[in-house]
Amino acid sequence: MECTGEMMRTALRAAEEAGSYIFERIGKVREISFKSWINDLVTDVDKASEAIIVGRIKKAFPDHSILAEESGKTGAGGDTPVWVIDPLDGTVNYAHTFPFFCVSIALVTQGVSMLGVVYDPVRKEMFSAERKKGAMLNGAKIEVSPAPDVQSSLVATGFAYSPEKRKANMELFSRMISRAQAVRRPGAAALDLCYVAAGRLDGFWELNLSPWDTAAGYLIVEESGGRVSVLDGSTYDIFKSNILATNGKIHKEMSEILSEKSGIQ
Repeated sequence: MECTGEMMRTALRAAEEAGSYIFERIGKVREISFKSWINDLVTDVDKASEAIIVGRIKKAFPDHSILAEESGKTGAGGDTPVWVIDPLDGTVNYAHTFPFFCVSIALVTQGVSMLGVVYDPVRKEMFSAERKKGAMLNGAKIEVSPAPDVQSSLVATGFAYSPEKRKANMELFSRMISRAQAVRRPGAAALDLCYVAAGRLDGFWELNLSPWDTAAGYLIVEESGGRVSVLDGSTYDIFKSNILATNGKIHKEMSEILSEKSGIQ
C-alpha cells in the first residue's frame, strides 16, 4: 500500500490538534489513574488526546483499523491498514510538567510502518516520514549524525514500569555509561527515536516497549538514514519488545555491548 497525501495530511492535522490540546492542559491535569504500576500513569489528557486523534482518523478513513494505547484495537482486522496511536508519550513527564512528551501516530500495513508523525507541542516540532520518501522536521529534511563510534556518542535509553523489568536494563545502562560519551534518559521513546533521526542523539535502546511507542519513530529513523533492529542486531518490527536505533555507524558496536557479545561484564 502506498500512502496518499490525504493520509499524511490527516496524521499531521490529528497530531497537531491533539498536541495543541495537550500543551494547553499542561499543569491542569484533573485525573490521574494507574495501570499496573504506580509509575504507569494515565491522565484525563491522555484519553482526550486519543479521542481527538481517533475521531479525525475515523472520519477520514472509516474502513481502517486502529490500535491505540488507551482504547486498544478496533476495526476490521485482517490486512486492513492500522493506525497505531500513542496520544501522549511521556505521561509521567507530562504529569510533572517536565517538558519532554509528544504525540505519535503511524499507519501500518501487514506490520510495516508506511508513514509516521511525532509531534512535540512544547517546541512545536513535527517529525514525519513516509516509507522511501525520507524524514522531515517541520518540512525540512533531516539526517542522522556522523558519530563514528560509541566513545564519541551521546546515547539514550528508557526504563520499564515494572521493578523487575527495570533491573534487566540496569546492567545494560551500566555497560553503556562506561563506554559512551554520555547517556541520557529523557522518558518518551517516540521522541527519543526522532532525536536519533535528527542527529541530536547518536543511538537509543529500550526494553519492554509496545507498538505505539515505536511505530512512527522507527520509520523516521530509517528514513533519515539510520538503522533500527532489536538489541542483538536482528530484524525489528513494532511487535518486538526491545529496540536499538542508531545512526548506523555505531550500530554494531552498540549491539555488541548490549547483547553481551563484547564480553563486558
